[in-house]
Amino acid sequence: ANLTGANLSGANLNDANLIGVSLTNANLTRANLAGQDLSARDLSGLDLSGANLTNANLQGANLTNANLNGADLRDANLTSAQFNGVGFVGTNLAGQNLVGRDLSGLDLTSANLHGANLQGANLHGAVVERANLHGANLAGANLSLANLSNTLLSGTDLTNSDFSFTNLSEANLGSAIFSALTFSTANLLNAIVDKAHFGSLNHRGVRYQSGVRHV
Repeated sequence: ANLTGANLSGANLNDANLIGVSLTNANLTRANLAGQDLSARDLSGLDLSGANLTNANLQGANLTNANLNGADLRDANLTSAQFNGVGFVGTNLAGQNLVGRDLSGLDLTSANLHGANLQGANLHGAVVERANLHGANLAGANLSLANLSNTLLSGTDLTNSDFSFTNLSEANLGSAIFSALTFSTANLLNAIVDKAHFGSLNHRGVRYQSGVRHV
């Protein structure tokens, strides 16, 4: 079958057989693709905004420049999927395994990453403003030059992470773990750090304000 250029906006495709079906340039906004096997598929440039991709298999899929804004990717298999240029604004990635993934420069504004595993991930220059990272694992992650203003980072493991030149203004870092962290020249204006666990950290050049609450 050939669905090239098809308008599948809002379509219920969770039980459809899409194996071998061409989806090039198809409109899949708000489509229900829950549980679909899209492994190793070329989904580059597709509009999947608002789509339901829960439990979908996207292992090895090419998502380059795809629009996943507002999509639900809970429990989806994203192993080895290509994320270059992907839009993740408002995307639900709660609990996702993103260990070591390259998310540099991506827009994750208002994304839900609650409990996600981002250990060793590269978020250099990413926009993670107003996102929910409560309880996430960011140990060893590179967040240099990223924008995390107004982001919820409470209870997050930030051990050995790099926040050099990162914007953390108005962020909630309550109960976060800061051991061996690099905060060099970060912006923490009005950030909340109540009950945070401080170990060794490099905070040379960090911008604070009286509104920042320290433990």
